Amino acid sequence: MPTGHIRVERDGPVGLLTIDRPERFNSMDVETARDFRKAGLQLARDRDVRCVIVRGTNGIFCSGADLKYIRARGSQEDFGYLRPDGAAAPPGFGEGFKEILEYLHSAISEIKRAPKPFIAAVDGVAAAGGFGIAMACDLVFASDDATFEWAYHKTGLTGAESSTFFLPRLLGLRTAMGLVFLNPRLTAAKALDLGLVNDVFPAGEFGARVRDIAQRIAAGPTGSYAVAKSLINQAAGVDQLDYHLDEELRHLARSADGRDFAEGLDAFFAKRPASFGGGG
Repeated sequence: MPTGHIRVERDGPVGLLTIDRPERFNSMDVETARDFRKAGLQLARDRDVRCVIVRGTNGIFCSGADLKYIRARGSQEDFGYLRPDGAAAPPGFGEGFKEILEYLHSAISEIKRAPKPFIAAVDGVAAAGGFGIAMACDLVFASDDATFEWAYHKTGLTGAESSTFFLPRLLGLRTAMGLVFLNPRLTAAKALDLGLVNDVFPAGEFGARVRDIAQRIAAGPTGSYAVAKSLINQAAGVDQLDYHLDEELRHLARSADGRDFAEGLDAFFAKRPASFGGGG
């Protein structure tokens, strides 16, 4: 069972996958991403679990990859196996993102194939990879304190964690382009208006409302739900997701090795506007 910053619990037939790394805004380093994947697989394949809630803690859903960890180039334990003994780390930051995204993308693929509904319970910030994880779930509920932000371009990255796959399917091409290029921070109400979330609940009763919905689903004809989920995903072209995730990973890792990301990373930690050259 995953430990550390990912918790797995059971509430009868409902599984709870909790991202619990509040000191880093529930962001993902390699260990957390690896445990998230293990938890996703465990809950997706447990036949006694009939519905799954994915949630964060402390008023944060997930803020994506841990940029502080990326800037420090992770650890020898995490990335050393990718290089021959004694070899220096390659320039750029793509190696760190690649390791994290391989785990997260595997988890997202499992969520979409799972024969049960996965619910994203977004209370607080869902940004970058956290935004992508939420959009990959079958249902999304938000507290009225939630915010959603695509955010990748703030540091010169290209998008991953399924976000460029699901946005045009959820929003349509024009609105998806606007969300990516203009990067508004969406309130829960605006996300509901756009169709990114299924419903919004008051923060004070949010957890209980989402668990009530999950219990209601778990008490339903989950075998029929599984077939309906598969057919809807087939109609939406989700059979192309794994290829698209590979493309997202490839392009994001390449952009993370470029000058624009190095500038964006410096600007992020200096709390100043980035000055992008536009050449990657």
